[in-house]
Amino acid sequence: MNSILEQHTFYFKQFQIRQDRCPMKIGTDGVLLGAWADVSQASQILDIGTGTGVIAAMMAQRTQEATIHAVEIDADAYEQAKENLEQTPWANRLSVFHQAVQEFAKEAVNQYDLLVSNPPFFTGGTFSHQAHRNQVRHTVKLPHGDLLSSVRRMLHPGGKFCVILPFIEGLRFQELAQSYHLYVSHITEVRPKATKPVERLLMQLECHPTPTVKDQLIIQHDGPNEWTEEYVQLTRDFYLNM
Repeated sequence: MNSILEQHTFYFKQFQIRQDRCPMKIGTDGVLLGAWADVSQASQILDIGTGTGVIAAMMAQRTQEATIHAVEIDADAYEQAKENLEQTPWANRLSVFHQAVQEFAKEAVNQYDLLVSNPPFFTGGTFSHQAHRNQVRHTVKLPHGDLLSSVRRMLHPGGKFCVILPFIEGLRFQELAQSYHLYVSHITEVRPKATKPVERLLMQLECHPTPTVKDQLIIQHDGPNEWTEEYVQLTRDFYLNM
């Protein structure tokens, strides 16, 4: 039994995440977002669609006193995220809610300084037989319009919303966001290698239009595990072998 759990446990420097009951496993996107999001002015943080709870845990590690809430619609993922976050050194600052964010936003009494989300992004195509995975990867359960509407309702006027999406979906998301009066203030274009096209967009949105800061992050050089210095600097507080 222990060996099975070991296979489904992801070890970070200051916490560990079990993911055997979560439809979506820990990947580069979530870690990138958790390390990149600007926590400097955040005392109230919400992780939308927390999955395993990894981004919420990263938010707690990166802040001294912030209160972090996480919301998750999938029952199995919610239970596992709750267990994961209770085992971190920051459990007293972390809370998980089993609810759709659309409903959570209607009932929320808090306004958050920072909202983060690694959201569903497939807006078309065929469904596989992996029902749980489809619910997470497709925007059926959380259309981007619903996500933006919920964010706008809960975001403090001076707060930030940070999100990661594939390149094309990210461009569409930026356009859609403007209709909800959310404007991109910072974009980091993520390339797997310098010779590869942009694959992901890390985006920070705010309630008021400001000049957009744009930069790039290249993850690795040509050889396997030859990480760039920028990627190492961003993730070294989390990955064991950085």
